[in-house]
Amino acid sequence: MAQSIITNWEPKHSALYGKHIVHLQHRLHESPLFSDDALADLIDRVPRQYYHVNTMNTDRHAPGTWREGDFAGASGREVMDAVRNGNIWVLIQQVAELDPAYREVLDQLYGEFEHHVPGLETFKRKMSILISSPKVQVYYHCDIPGQSLWQLRGTKRVYMYPNSAPFLHPEAMEKIVLNEADEQDTPYEAWFDDYAEIVDLNAGEMLHWPIHSPHRVVNGDCVNVSFTTEHWTTPLRNHYANVYANGILRRNLGINPSITPSGPALWAKLAIAGMHRQLGFRKKNKMAFKIDFRVDPQAPGGFSDIDAFELAK
Repeated sequence: MAQSIITNWEPKHSALYGKHIVHLQHRLHESPLFSDDALADLIDRVPRQYYHVNTMNTDRHAPGTWREGDFAGASGREVMDAVRNGNIWVLIQQVAELDPAYREVLDQLYGEFEHHVPGLETFKRKMSILISSPKVQVYYHCDIPGQSLWQLRGTKRVYMYPNSAPFLHPEAMEKIVLNEADEQDTPYEAWFDDYAEIVDLNAGEMLHWPIHSPHRVVNGDCVNVSFTTEHWTTPLRNHYANVYANGILRRNLGINPSITPSGPALWAKLAIAGMHRQLGFRKKNKMAFKIDFRVDPQAPGGFSDIDAFELAK
């Protein structure tokens, strides 16, 4: 039997999981799957539709400075060099589909969660690897599925906010679920930080937070390697259907609906959301990204500007 990934699980974590922030220790930072050589090899193999590379202002919260790029023509080692000496953030998605070794890790860690948390049954599990430069930021946003962050190398400061107004209004979440807005379009005010729970995340640590909890991340002055996991459960699917149907009802009937976790009202919302998606009223999943730089380890910041083009994903 493989060693446990989580090294300090306590009974209290079973009660907290999914309801409050859970901060745990793990051993995956010791795995060769996340070495520079393994990551460079993964970058060499990743299909274009499975990655993002970005740059942004690192001095302040400035979502308008977030830029989308490309690393076509650069080797995995060159991308790693650009990260080390530049100002870029690399996201490799669908990692478990790219390599069965990562799928094995993903399945094991969720197997451990399901063993410890009574009644937890997850599906549609995903893993994404993040490789980022010193001081890089990920601006205020919220995610749709269940989400965890696993730190492998370096340090980052994570700001976690309550998943309720004024930090997250129902209308903002409805826009994201209905594909009318991106996760990073979530409204943010600097004073929100006065109410944030702040965690300095080190290698060998992970965080799990309640559904839709807004958060933002600031790297320490060091290269960071981490990964995120996402999953669904039946309660999370029902919550998604609530938000989805509430958005439809708000737009079409002008009412101010609430979350209904069970009973006939939930069944009605499941039906509304399912029919709306099936009939194709939801905006298409594909998004167009403006690509205006290319990774270049010899250039300042680790990238060079290029003539902009659009990429649909």
